[in-house]
Amino acid sequence: MHPAASISVLSGCVLAALANGVIAQQPPQPVAVQAPAAPPALLPEVTVSATRVEHDSFDLPVSIDSISRRAIRGDNPQVNLSEALNRVPGVVAQNRQNYAQDLQISSRGFGARSTFGVRGIRLIADGIPATMPDGQGQAASFNLSSAQRIEVLRGPFSSLYGNAAGGVIQIFTADGPPEPTLTGSAYAGSYDTTKFGVQFGGRHGPINYLADASRFQTGGYRDHSAARRDQLNAKLKFDAGAHGALTLVVNALDQPETQDPLGLTAAQVAQNPRQAGANALAFNTRKSIAQSQAGLVYDLQLSTRDELQARVYFGDRQVTQFLAIPLPVQNAPTSSGGVVDLDRGYGGAGVRLTRITSFADGPLTLSVGLDYDRMSERRNGFINNFGVAAGVKRDEDDTVSNTDLYVQVEWQPAPRWIASAGVRHSRVRFDSRDYFIAPGNPNDSGAVDFVRTTPVAGVVFKLAPTMNLYGNFGKGFETPTFAELAYRPGGATGLNFALKPANSLHREIGIKTLLGAASRLNIALFRIDVKDEIVVNTSIGGRTDFKNAAQTQREGLELAWEGRFAHGFEAALAYTLLDARFTQPFASGTPPATVPAGNKLPGVPPTNLFGEIVWRHQASGFHTGAELRHTGKVYVNDANSGSAAAYTVWNLRAGFEQRGKSWRVSEFLRIDNVAGRRYVGSVIVAEANGRYYEPAPERNFLLGVSAELKF
Repeated sequence: MHPAASISVLSGCVLAALANGVIAQQPPQPVAVQAPAAPPALLPEVTVSATRVEHDSFDLPVSIDSISRRAIRGDNPQVNLSEALNRVPGVVAQNRQNYAQDLQISSRGFGARSTFGVRGIRLIADGIPATMPDGQGQAASFNLSSAQRIEVLRGPFSSLYGNAAGGVIQIFTADGPPEPTLTGSAYAGSYDTTKFGVQFGGRHGPINYLADASRFQTGGYRDHSAARRDQLNAKLKFDAGAHGALTLVVNALDQPETQDPLGLTAAQVAQNPRQAGANALAFNTRKSIAQSQAGLVYDLQLSTRDELQARVYFGDRQVTQFLAIPLPVQNAPTSSGGVVDLDRGYGGAGVRLTRITSFADGPLTLSVGLDYDRMSERRNGFINNFGVAAGVKRDEDDTVSNTDLYVQVEWQPAPRWIASAGVRHSRVRFDSRDYFIAPGNPNDSGAVDFVRTTPVAGVVFKLAPTMNLYGNFGKGFETPTFAELAYRPGGATGLNFALKPANSLHREIGIKTLLGAASRLNIALFRIDVKDEIVVNTSIGGRTDFKNAAQTQREGLELAWEGRFAHGFEAALAYTLLDARFTQPFASGTPPATVPAGNKLPGVPPTNLFGEIVWRHQASGFHTGAELRHTGKVYVNDANSGSAAAYTVWNLRAGFEQRGKSWRVSEFLRIDNVAGRRYVGSVIVAEANGRYYEPAPERNFLLGVSAELKF
């Protein structure tokens, strides 16, 4: 179904429901006739990502969505962030079926070309950054099983969190329940996929605690794509009353020998979409990850008007990755080899002071903060001798740090007006010390600083008690990541310090409206102009180097609707229309070729649609639902010479729940891609040798059960 047709049908359903009084309050009924059950009200979405203090998202001049605990857990294995993010407009989250490369997440087109983790979007878990100072983050460290909610912020206000222009994704771990509770879960599905988890939480006096541990395993949809992920997340909160609250969060991730099936050419996809890419088996491409992290957050109410928050965190991440690079290429003097070995230590601290006061008879909230984050990385490279690490090809110490000062204010000068503004001054420093010095490969040590000041502002006008209009504008920036600085054009040695940050100008207008007590609708229109967009220059022989394009532009529409109806029906819709294109020509590649103005940004679908309808029978504990996902055609490179076709897939799910006084058991069955369609789920932008495509699974199922016991 075409996205426009889907919107027309669903919009017609909403209007018909309003006209027939399904959402509106039911009229009084005679005593002898039982009135239909009223639909449950939708509670306000309380968020903190836009203002750093709890606030109803309805009154904020930004595009922000909160994904509830029920939506995160509902008939899902709680393994990948893509399970939940599909219901957020403006965000595209692709499960690449490749756990060696993590998810592919973009927001308003930012981050779409990343082939190594998440970039352009700030990731934060319980107030602790999951994105490094250079702008690269890993979504695999997010623990969905213990999440209370996920907040997704798009637009210019995300720049108040630093080096990211696309948005902010924050995950918040749930507090432990009032009484000690033990929960166990087990999931099994297609392609030898299993997950087992256990969770224990509760409260003892001033101490609240929650711990979650799980093991996920899969044989993989494609050949050579098996993975195992062991994960631990624990949260301990101590309430000292007048002396504040102290929260300790500890998490660990162990993902050894994760197989990498690589990308496929269009011919390979047509022949057999489940096969591994060329040389994946010969070089045994794989990745091992071991990460541990601890963070401490202190909240103190200094007075009735003043609040202080301080945080400190530290962690360690070790990565070993085997790449498929021909041996003659690896043996070249300037090559870094085919094995990447990283030992990364990172940490940081931050402090924020918030004051609630008044100005010109209007309430005013002012926040002032300082952040410092640092990553130190020992990077080695070795020859990949057909799956075995051999001679040294790279030896360096890399350090990146940021020092940021920010101010944010919210003021309500009149009952129908709310104004928000902020500014952040960021300094990001890269430093590299090269110890691998050999003939043809000289000392390539160096350093570079990037400094930017990013202001933002927005305003809300309360057109009616149930309808708000808003607008915002601001600037953002993205520095290159260390991975993007790794190689210079033309095969030269050393880091590419000529690469500049991308600078963006954002403008947005929108409307937020409540349709009765059980439905809400948000619509946003935006335009983003980017100067010095970071794009791929060449990708040859395992080396990908980058350059700055002249200018790009993103214009789009986002629509989010959610409703609950009588008799247990619920529905949701998220739609994105995005035109992301180059607005000035530029030359790239070897030999240089001109990319004309008007070409589309690769990796960015022009349309994206998620629709869901669910029916719940409260008396029996049964529910069932259907989901629709549509993604438009995606180009694979700046030249727009190839593309992955648009696709539409349907998913079905159903489940039961049984409850007792101190126990609860639930079961579910999920079938994804019910029609068994073959399609490419994600693309590797500008991949060498035309291996752009990562096929998605055909029809597959997942069966799950969980049990909860209160003591």
